[in-house]
Amino acid sequence: MSVSRDLLEKDLYKVLGVPKDATDAEIKKAYRKLAREFHPDANKGDAKAEERFKEISEANDVLSDAKRRKEYDEGRALFGNGGFRPGPGAGGTGGFNFDLGDLFGGTGGQPGGQTTSGQGGGFGGGLGDVFGGLFNRGGAGTRVQPRRGQDIESEVTLSFTEAVDGATVPLRMSSQAPCKACSGTGDKNGTPRVCPTCVGTGQVSRGGGGGFSLTDPCVDCKGRGLIAETPCDVCKGSGRARSSRTMQVRIPAGVTDGQRIRLRGKGAPGERGGPGGDLYVVVHVGAHPVFGRRESNLTVTVPVTFAEAALGGEIKVPTLGGPPVTLKLPAGTPNGRTLRARGKGAMRKDGSRGDLLVTIEVAVPEKTEGKALDALESYREATAGHDPRAELFKAAKGA
Repeated sequence: MSVSRDLLEKDLYKVLGVPKDATDAEIKKAYRKLAREFHPDANKGDAKAEERFKEISEANDVLSDAKRRKEYDEGRALFGNGGFRPGPGAGGTGGFNFDLGDLFGGTGGQPGGQTTSGQGGGFGGGLGDVFGGLFNRGGAGTRVQPRRGQDIESEVTLSFTEAVDGATVPLRMSSQAPCKACSGTGDKNGTPRVCPTCVGTGQVSRGGGGGFSLTDPCVDCKGRGLIAETPCDVCKGSGRARSSRTMQVRIPAGVTDGQRIRLRGKGAPGERGGPGGDLYVVVHVGAHPVFGRRESNLTVTVPVTFAEAALGGEIKVPTLGGPPVTLKLPAGTPNGRTLRARGKGAMRKDGSRGDLLVTIEVAVPEKTEGKALDALESYREATAGHDPRAELFKAAKGA
């Protein structure tokens, strides 16, 4: 959606007589009251009432739609009272449309497409930076800019099964958020003034040589673009205060130990309509007493008897969270051979599953007696002519 210059120059909140932080219910109530008062049917022949009704309807159309209201607020924050004034050579035409998604480098009207880990309060990318460079961030038309929230990093520990199948876990986070005492203004009375040094941009320019200019955070307002005349007792004029919240976070299936997951816009809230930062979740995975993991494949070691290994047969093998599978054990299977149960492993990104790798371990009894002992003695006599270590000594001598 695009927002026109004419719309940005109107104070829609003033049209409805509500504050900028009005709830949806307050906006709806104000609209209904004014619509009844200025409806053409109740003011026949009154051109002024008809015009007022159109303004009220237009304001309600924007402010009652969450997406349009957000874009309108961001546009007003970017260009003040809608007074975008292109500088010389900027190609201004007096009337234009712009896409807020382009300004923030996002898509589909979602700002915050640019991210740097650990960098809080950034301005994002896109045409906003281009405009800042063209007008040196200090022209007469510049106003207080939205600020992106900080990125947050947290950790979560999952069981082996949760990591394989995915899980939704509660995550308690503590971060900087708009101060509730002053509604994020930093001023006790809620009326900060625009910083005269940076003209509300939060940045100042300095010559970088070759006709270019470099920008630094403004030291007078500490990059906020606003200065509190009477600093808030809670946030000391910063407009930000420590806030804790609990969020239900979905961890996708197939995550590995130490993996870092990025959740866009789930970090600290932005300022003045700016996008939220990103949340980075570092995943720790606990061990399993039976199964191991090798990328998307699960591993398990299964003991078999000497007779099963020598003669072959079918063996049952456990799976993670499902019924056991039956595998065919070839005759003469040596210790350490790996069999494969397809599709019984961990979930992949494409929705398919890896395999279960089954390592055979020949179990030797600690004590043999009776018929079993007699049978083994007979077997030893029958195979006395075979030396399984002959090739070993031959290879060692040849080396």
